[in-house]
Amino acid sequence: SQFHTFFFSLYISISPTQPKPYYQHFFSSFHSFLSCTNSYISSTTIARRLFSILSFQAENQKKANAASGMAVNDECKLKFLELKAKRTYRFIIYKIEEKQKQVVVDKLGEPANGYDDFTANLPADECRYAVYDFDFVTEENCQKSRIFFIAWCPDTSRVRSKMIYASSKDRFKRELDGIQIELQATDPTEMGLDVFRSRAN
Repeated sequence: SQFHTFFFSLYISISPTQPKPYYQHFFSSFHSFLSCTNSYISSTTIARRLFSILSFQAENQKKANAASGMAVNDECKLKFLELKAKRTYRFIIYKIEEKQKQVVVDKLGEPANGYDDFTANLPADECRYAVYDFDFVTEENCQKSRIFFIAWCPDTSRVRSKMIYASSKDRFKRELDGIQIELQATDPTEMGLDVFRSRAN
């Protein structure tokens, strides 16, 4: 109906950074409200209900952010979009700035860089998130690519760091729309080229 379309569009315009499940929950909640009444709905009633739903969703988002404890710097999403749409980078490495409580871009790999350049830029004793644009040739001799998300958590990294990266991973990954495959690695053998190839096919 026009009510549904208008308020769904309004919510998206107000909260463009919300993940898709929040849009769906908002639409479902408002749809239920409209479906429960067959009488004339005043503009005041609609406004109150809209405010209630938006407040509820905003509070849920705050809780999600608090649970992960980390914000996401806008550059993280911007660089990922450039990698996905323009293939501007071969890889992006992200790190968590614990004092600022946010995920930021740590290093960028040029298109000409390869797998060895990528692994050389991962610290041996610190956690990182990374995105890698992996090119490969199928058995049918077709050139393809897959975008990998890597959660790098070496055994030698600090326990606190491991906990922070683990609790923030899912929320951060949701910000990167277009991830196709996820890898979790504690040492280089768990993310070797053979692993990339087997997961990509």
